[in-house]
Amino acid sequence: MTRRERRCEPPRTLVRPVAVDPTGATGPTRGQARGSGWRRTTRGLFVPAATPETVEQRILEQSMLLPDVGAVSGWAALRLHGAAFCDGLAEDGRTRLPVPLVVPPGSDLRERRGVVRHRAFLDSAEIEIRAGIPVARAARALLDATCWAKDLEDAVVLTDIALAAGLVSKAEFGEYLVGRAGHRGVARARRALELADERTLSPLETRLRMIWMLDAELPRPRCNWPVADALGHRIGRPDLLCEELAVIGEFDGADHRTAFTQREDVRKEERYRDAGLECFRVVGVDLRDRSLVVRRMRAAVARSYEAQRPRRWLVRQNPGPL
Repeated sequence: MTRRERRCEPPRTLVRPVAVDPTGATGPTRGQARGSGWRRTTRGLFVPAATPETVEQRILEQSMLLPDVGAVSGWAALRLHGAAFCDGLAEDGRTRLPVPLVVPPGSDLRERRGVVRHRAFLDSAEIEIRAGIPVARAARALLDATCWAKDLEDAVVLTDIALAAGLVSKAEFGEYLVGRAGHRGVARARRALELADERTLSPLETRLRMIWMLDAELPRPRCNWPVADALGHRIGRPDLLCEELAVIGEFDGADHRTAFTQREDVRKEERYRDAGLECFRVVGVDLRDRSLVVRRMRAAVARSYEAQRPRRWLVRQNPGPL
């Protein structure tokens, strides 16, 4: 997966909600609004019923609640900046996340279904317009996202997503945080940045890495780093590589379920082992049982230690872009 695939294109077909118009010229009449041809988005605003309910369309519809000063932030702003993995869904892949809106401390905007309101100061310099929607700039959106995340792991996931999509670099975000020392949640954002890795290709890979580092308490691995045998022939690009322990970890997603792919995975694992690397594998459902994954990781470390294979593998000093 390339950086381009971790980015999404700007939305081009958003439909801006309109108010009822008694003449029917700029919006539905009251009778039309009650019919099946229109869908209410928020109080007093409607779009044609055939309007696709994309994540960007949902962000636009909820952004109509913003007062004159305010912006969309968090995951929704990151999506509009181009972060493909900010798809508006919770970790279960089904539950819709509310759209986060930042409004001034004195705002009377009330929370309602589909949105979550955050009262905070937001300088006009931190707001830009994307697809006609006022959004927090990438660094502020990421800071808010990490502050509002349910835990450190989710904060790292969001940071990986933003870095991998090229919305902000580690250096840029680190510099931004220096200037936000008094902002609530900056300590967590800094810790998430320390743990982040822009070479991670998916949120599930990030979660696997967090189990390796935080639960199993094993050394920080390289992510998606090309590995070759002693002759320089490429073996593969494992999701996790711990040079110190001579262990690699692979997350097998849906694209690993075909018979052909499984056969290739087995052959690749044999080549890794011949080169002196021990391997462990994890599938999505395994991540629900962290203790299981930790045991699998530590078992691979133990096998590597017991085997004491000579190192017959190479890694590049600079792996190049993904």
